[in-house]
Amino acid sequence: MHAGTRRHTARLIPAALAAGLLMTACGTGAGSSKAAEPAAKVTVTPAAGSSTAKLGSPISVKADGGKLTTVDVKDDKGAKVPGKLTADGASWTSEGKVRPKTTYTVATKAKSTGGKESSATTTFTTEQADKVNKLTNTPGNGQTVGTGMPISILFDHAIAKGNRAEVEKALKVTTQPHVEGAWGWVKDWSGKDRIDWRPKDYWPAGTKVSVRGGLSGINSGDGGWFARDYDFDFTIGADHKAVIDVPSHTLTLYADGKAVGTIRGSAGSPQDPTRGGVHTVRSKNAAETMDSATIGHGDEWMLDSQWVTHLTASGTFLHSAPWNRSLGVVNNSHGCFGMTTSDAKRVYDFLSVGSTVEVKGTSSTKKTDVGNGLEVWQENWQQWQQRSALK
Repeated sequence: MHAGTRRHTARLIPAALAAGLLMTACGTGAGSSKAAEPAAKVTVTPAAGSSTAKLGSPISVKADGGKLTTVDVKDDKGAKVPGKLTADGASWTSEGKVRPKTTYTVATKAKSTGGKESSATTTFTTEQADKVNKLTNTPGNGQTVGTGMPISILFDHAIAKGNRAEVEKALKVTTQPHVEGAWGWVKDWSGKDRIDWRPKDYWPAGTKVSVRGGLSGINSGDGGWFARDYDFDFTIGADHKAVIDVPSHTLTLYADGKAVGTIRGSAGSPQDPTRGGVHTVRSKNAAETMDSATIGHGDEWMLDSQWVTHLTASGTFLHSAPWNRSLGVVNNSHGCFGMTTSDAKRVYDFLSVGSTVEVKGTSSTKKTDVGNGLEVWQENWQQWQQRSALK
């Protein structure tokens, strides 16, 4: 019995060893398969390593055979480039387009369908633009302005008509409270292209306005590109306006729709009548020399004036006229409204840049072009809307 037991045990040992060897073989096979599993393939567009990547497209990152878990893109100044990852992790796209002559670094993490994790960092540099288009915005950031003030954006270089819709779409206006308005394309008095946003009606006093211009990487045409975004904010101040009644030689000031004072002065003569319609105060100057040559009258006069409130770019002003002995009696100016020095200061202090001045009863038949200052109120709402490139 004892000897038989030993023989039986000896026969069991090879079977146990065989089972152990089989388990070991299976374990080795699984480890080799996982190590050989491919990582997700990540593709960056524009192509990684490029030194002359084309302009006009967003940054795109895609994963094949897996999904993206992290995408971090920065420009050569260290600023993060915002973008959106799809819900399935298959792709990521930047919110804006690439800027001229900028190096971007794209850091990604991905996971394959089998769970294998991988990471990569790549860079590319965009080509230089023939022209970098910049802009000047009015009002300035943080400024408080009158209730007739448009948002006015003047471009350094021309905006091709075929590119205007994309530029207009990139400009967003947010107001608190909500105010209806629209963009319109304008030829500025300087000859440059301009786009203005005006409310349908005058702004309510106290309105907060934010302008966000996501222009970076947008083609403006004729070799020009925008290289940055533009953001600014401003506030609408008190509801102060003025109305000039030419036949009665008066200028009346209004606060919140109520008359608060009337000033006697001199408007344009029958030969040079003051331009009619609703003007917007575009700037102010405490002291200025009135030069006849600037409005086509040669060297007829060179007069020093104070408290000058500018309306049109072509030279329609409200100003002191101490040399005029017929103030309040005869309209004999060359298109401006002249007053005593003390009255001119009163008007200067009362009206803000962006306040409106309406001229009534003039014999002038000239239509003031919208670009001749901030003259957006020379057109009605339907006319203004036709200026949009999105109509």
